[in-house]
Amino acid sequence: MKYRKLGNTNIDVSVICLGTMTFGEQNTQEEAFDQMDYSLEKGVNFFDTAELYAVMPRKETYGKTEEIIGNWFKVKKNRHKIILASKVASKSVGGLQWIREGSTNLGFDKKNINTAIDDSLKRLKTDYIDLYQLHWPERKVPSFGTLDFKYDPNDNEWTQIEEVLDNLHSLIKAGKVRYVGLSNETPWGVMKFLQIANEKKLPRMVSIQNVYSLVNRVFDIANSEVSIREKCGLLAYSPLAGGRLSGKYIGNKKPKNARYTLWPRRFSRHNTKRGEVAIESYFKIAKKYGISPSTFANAFVNDRPFVTSNIIGATSMSQLKENIDSINVKLSSEILNEIENIHLSDPNPCV
Repeated sequence: MKYRKLGNTNIDVSVICLGTMTFGEQNTQEEAFDQMDYSLEKGVNFFDTAELYAVMPRKETYGKTEEIIGNWFKVKKNRHKIILASKVASKSVGGLQWIREGSTNLGFDKKNINTAIDDSLKRLKTDYIDLYQLHWPERKVPSFGTLDFKYDPNDNEWTQIEEVLDNLHSLIKAGKVRYVGLSNETPWGVMKFLQIANEKKLPRMVSIQNVYSLVNRVFDIANSEVSIREKCGLLAYSPLAGGRLSGKYIGNKKPKNARYTLWPRRFSRHNTKRGEVAIESYFKIAKKYGISPSTFANAFVNDRPFVTSNIIGATSMSQLKENIDSINVKLSSEILNEIENIHLSDPNPCV
């Protein structure tokens, strides 16, 4: 396994991070235990979760993923071996009426953050979270399948950044959180958080968790420079575009228990006509060079200069092994040139 510093901290996190959102929905607790055991054995010391999980989000499974991870800590007594990341939800994504007082009342105000962290700690059976992330901004930003920013002059009912940082500072002082990070954030948002943290001597964001894959490289455009120059590295999620870059859906296939088989309309951001053309092109390159398509796609993400860690996800042990093994694959300049030619012919077909 390879390791990189988490932002400007002295923490070394594995370049492969175990994503856990399938635990409690597509994966049973027993299967989740097997995934965590194997990942740790292979040197993965970084796990990512969220209060929202399992996915697809619903009332019956809210917090279930954190509960399973907490049960694993209790049984294995190995909390100290894991750099644990979780996230707090906010109101800009609707339909989450079962989280605290409902989606319209969710925010990063002190009441919500204090309740969220205490509930997460209880489920996770731990006293602290290493990296606590804002799952998505309270304000309206392009995310989850949209690219363009549409300004709304009435969008002003969100907790101001200084207040958010002050609330997070309270969690750090209480020992409940070690470091803080962002997710689904824009370049403007990252820079404002960093600016205000510096001016007011408040906690500095050490990472940003955004979508990144061969078919969605929007992060390259502006956030990449911010990540490198400000040491606020990317925690890349959906490196396989929801599994589509594995090639298992090519030809309208519907594999059992797979995300797009179970919820065909809920992940449309990765399921586009343009995307399928690009995915087939990348699939052919991988096969040409004798590399598993999943390994190929993950290897590309692993070596990007702004990536701190690549958040993989799997519903089977064979998928998990293939994803983790990508750490041992380095794509040649010849392969990277072929990738770039496909990218330039139709940039970001899956936003």
